[in-house]
Amino acid sequence: MEEAAEKEHIIILEEEVETSFQISIMAKFLGREANSYKGVYCSFIKMSMLTKLRLITVDVTGTLMAYKGELGDYYCMAAKSIGLPCPDYKRMHEGFKLAYTEMARKHPCFGFAEKIPNIVWWKTCVRDSFVQAGYDYDEETFEKIFRRIYGTFGSAAPYTIFPDSQPFLRWLRREGVIVGIVSNAEYRYQDVILPALGLHKGSEWDFGVFSGLEGVEKPDPRIYEIALEKAGNIAPEETLHIGDSFRKDYLPAKSVGMHALLLDRFNIPDAENWKKSGATVLPNLVAVQNWLSSEQHSCQ
Repeated sequence: MEEAAEKEHIIILEEEVETSFQISIMAKFLGREANSYKGVYCSFIKMSMLTKLRLITVDVTGTLMAYKGELGDYYCMAAKSIGLPCPDYKRMHEGFKLAYTEMARKHPCFGFAEKIPNIVWWKTCVRDSFVQAGYDYDEETFEKIFRRIYGTFGSAAPYTIFPDSQPFLRWLRREGVIVGIVSNAEYRYQDVILPALGLHKGSEWDFGVFSGLEGVEKPDPRIYEIALEKAGNIAPEETLHIGDSFRKDYLPAKSVGMHALLLDRFNIPDAENWKKSGATVLPNLVAVQNWLSSEQHSCQ
């Protein structure tokens, strides 16, 4: 009879047990060591990844949004606006890459340390882009072209937000998760571009860490440490970072103890190498939401 009663108690408790604390209580009730029950009852302890997280940080370009068209499209529009022919697309693209790389090397984080005004940093970069591409306009002509380019890239016009971005961020915040933006970007992303795309501080995200405002850029792990501090000194093991670069997002986030996963929205060949290196790689934020919500069996 006693054995039958004990089994009955076990059946009832199997349905209710959810935590190691309950396992301990159950074991005490039955007069046994808790460890002897862990193997039996751990399959009934279900937790989603989301329940383990207090903070999720998210990259911007390639993760929440993408560029529309090509760089040459906007340089062409700027030239045409003052009656000039379009610059060659390929030369312009290569010229910009060279000029931007050089500016980022000489004056990182959009000139943060030297307190270079944002518009001056970009004016130098755009002028050098044209020169590298073989176009050396006079000052008055260049000023007109630059004003058009600077204004365009400070608006929502060149960008498109992925349709799953806003719903995902809002879902996280409804679930009580703090959402941070971590991006190698200048102040206009925070103040103008993200809000213009429908991603507002206070409704889609709680705080931002932008390289042009902090003086630190990915892949420097310090940018992730700043995010943890801004969120209220949350522990890295309670944090997940989502991005699209193995070098700039995944590796530095993991190096400070955070969880990390990568998005492969465009089926790029590198994604297979990411997976082989142990990274979780998902196609979009809908898949991330499902991954975060799915229950996992564990013994706590």
